[in-house]
Amino acid sequence: MPEEAVDRYGALLRPPMLRPGDTLAAISLSWGGPAVFPHRYAAGVAQLERTFGVRVTPTAHALREPEWLARNPQARAEDLMAAFADPAIKGIIATIGGEDSIRTLPYTNLGVIRANPKIFMGFSDTTSTHFACLAAGLTSFYGPCMLVGIAENGGMLPHVERSMRRALFTPEPMGALPSAEAWTLEHLDWADPANQERRRTLTPSAGWRWLQGEAAVEGHLIGGCLEVLDWLRGTPVWPGPERWDGAVLFLETSEEAPSPLAVTRMLRALAACGALERAAALLFGRPGGNVAEAQFNAYDAALLGVIRDELGRDDMPIVTRMDFGHTEPNTVLPYGLRTRVDPLERSVVILEAAVEA
Repeated sequence: MPEEAVDRYGALLRPPMLRPGDTLAAISLSWGGPAVFPHRYAAGVAQLERTFGVRVTPTAHALREPEWLARNPQARAEDLMAAFADPAIKGIIATIGGEDSIRTLPYTNLGVIRANPKIFMGFSDTTSTHFACLAAGLTSFYGPCMLVGIAENGGMLPHVERSMRRALFTPEPMGALPSAEAWTLEHLDWADPANQERRRTLTPSAGWRWLQGEAAVEGHLIGGCLEVLDWLRGTPVWPGPERWDGAVLFLETSEEAPSPLAVTRMLRALAACGALERAAALLFGRPGGNVAEAQFNAYDAALLGVIRDELGRDDMPIVTRMDFGHTEPNTVLPYGLRTRVDPLERSVVILEAAVEA
């Protein structure tokens, strides 16, 4: 990985805000979903352009078939470098996740990212690239992808649109994160184009669950998909201990639905490297995959089992069943921003603007 990481423990650069008329690059850093489901990709492009008045263009290899992308991690990284270096591109959005964007890291130049601060957004396997941005000293955005969230069946959900506007288009403090009124994990087969116009069934939300904590805390946001974080430990982009000090850690699980036991083991690994014990608070997304709501308690028990019982951190505020990650709607979370978690007021407030005017 050319270029050393900057001082990762100071304030991050915030990218310029997006405006109507800006050009955004769609990039495939892992799986080649757009080639498999071109109608889904087209729907995402249309909905993004129509909703925000932007223009979307694919990077050189974004629409290549999955097999080609799997053989060419360097080309995927070169797409990322080209998008960051191109002054005509104002933001970069992942088309979808996958499982091997970690293979792009040896070809990712942190200096290019640092010299060209701009919006980068995605979630799931895109966690690897978020940690590259973090190592380069740039705020990035854990949020919807082109095929997931933006290309939502029947149109982007209002919660997602509001979250993207507040995070990416508004140079003011983001404020309190809202709890979605309803959510869905219903699967509609993307292979059937007719499903693109069919709304998924929404489940009324009972709100977030506050597991423990009494005193309000403040810290900077850091996190991602728990399974990908597990892969990243020990890589050049893994932050040193100081980056975890006082952090508001956000974690979520993928559509593969790791068991509560697997979650326990991954949390223990975060604890062993000092990340979990140093954090000030934990935000946990609604479990992804085919997980019934009745099973959510088992994930809550896994969190308490490691944080409260094993680490003795009964003071750490823990909020679960939140609306980010592998759930819909998917709230945008910006890395590095100072955030207040208040168990008494039942609020999570991002105290800073995520973008510069």
